[in-house]
Amino acid sequence: FNQGYFYDAHEVLEDVWRETAGPPKNFLQALIQIAVALHHHGAGNVVGASSLLAKAQTRLAVCPDPCEGICVAALRENVQHWQHALASGSPLPPFPQAQPSSPPKL
Repeated sequence: FNQGYFYDAHEVLEDVWRETAGPPKNFLQALIQIAVALHHHGAGNVVGASSLLAKAQTRLAVCPDPCEGICVAALRENVQHWQHALASGSPLPPFPQAQPSSPPKL
């Protein structure tokens, strides 16, 4: 995912998603939707990309932060920047990244 192999990320994450339950399942589905959105964008389908990013944001909004070791707030922000750029025709920001959450301070 972080290396920009969005089709491959979708395929791998979907296999994991099928075997998962609870909040992690919702989070994985959001990652899958982001991956497919960015794949669509790469193929020139801006409408499809925008639609899937919106669906992913809805899922991320209810995810605990962090989730599965990933900083959900940072991912939501990255996706929001992409949504804004696609809607406004602005230059695109870097691809969203699944950033590891900071370890808890002891």
